[in-house]
Amino acid sequence: MSPPLDARPGGTAAPELVIGLVNNMPDAALQATEAQFRGLLEAAAGTRRVALQLIALPQVPRGAVGRRLLEQRYRGPELLGEMAFDGLIVTGTEPRCARLQDEPYWDEFTALVSWAQARHCPTIWSCLAAHAAVLHLDGIERRRLPDKLFGLFECPAQGAHPLAAGLSARRRVPQSRYNDLPEDALRRAGYVTLARSDAVGADFFVRDAGAEFVFLQGHPEYDRPALLREYRRDVGRYLAGEREALPALPVGYFDAAVRARLEAFAVDAPERREPQQLAGLPLQETDAPDAALWRTDAERLYANWFERVAQLSAARRELAA
Repeated sequence: MSPPLDARPGGTAAPELVIGLVNNMPDAALQATEAQFRGLLEAAAGTRRVALQLIALPQVPRGAVGRRLLEQRYRGPELLGEMAFDGLIVTGTEPRCARLQDEPYWDEFTALVSWAQARHCPTIWSCLAAHAAVLHLDGIERRRLPDKLFGLFECPAQGAHPLAAGLSARRRVPQSRYNDLPEDALRRAGYVTLARSDAVGADFFVRDAGAEFVFLQGHPEYDRPALLREYRRDVGRYLAGEREALPALPVGYFDAAVRARLEAFAVDAPERREPQQLAGLPLQETDAPDAALWRTDAERLYANWFERVAQLSAARRELAA
């Protein structure tokens, strides 16, 4: 059984790796995102001792609940100057502005990118964080998709990069985004795509930016009901008048029986369109598929990343000696 991730370096044995999780998710998803990454990293670590440090950017807008949680469990970016980190994982967040440069946390975020470059710190940039980092590094603008890319998609690995080692030929990844990065622009700027499909585009890719940066447009960290919860949330927003149309069902996620129930609900919902209808949505968390559909490959990807981080950290220490 894998040892639990430490919330801090130390404990009964010194950690082999110290990883920072910069959690930018909005208040409603803050704890769920932390739990998803913690569970995935714990499984991927195997027998490796890993300490996980929780970090938050102060300029990400928060309500009272979010601020209270951050005060209890998180540190600010000043921690990056106080500790030696072997690697970082930076999450996305729900956008508030049409242009990423107009987000309230943009200056803090770009300072984080520069810090990781200057310290040669291997970093995973997830979802919107990937879009923002690519924009800052190379000026590549994300583009709006015709429809939300939402569901469980096959996205096989390609090439012989160590991060892709052992990933299955039918690797599946949860996707949830309205935007995409153009593959041709990434290629011209020196990014190397490690997994893609025609439906998804570039799922994850890497670039040497002074540090080894890994960019994930998908969400391998998602737990079993994550897409289900998001679908329910978007239905609720439709019924409350916050969006114009009912969300499409997530692709490749629900079985035929669940889809039939939800399609029947979608026929009746527009007639009244009241928030109270959400209580009648015929959907339970047990309707979500087995997370093993994507979790095995997710654990392999992060295990590969831990191995890379360990190798790069050892090389940095050797150069500094």
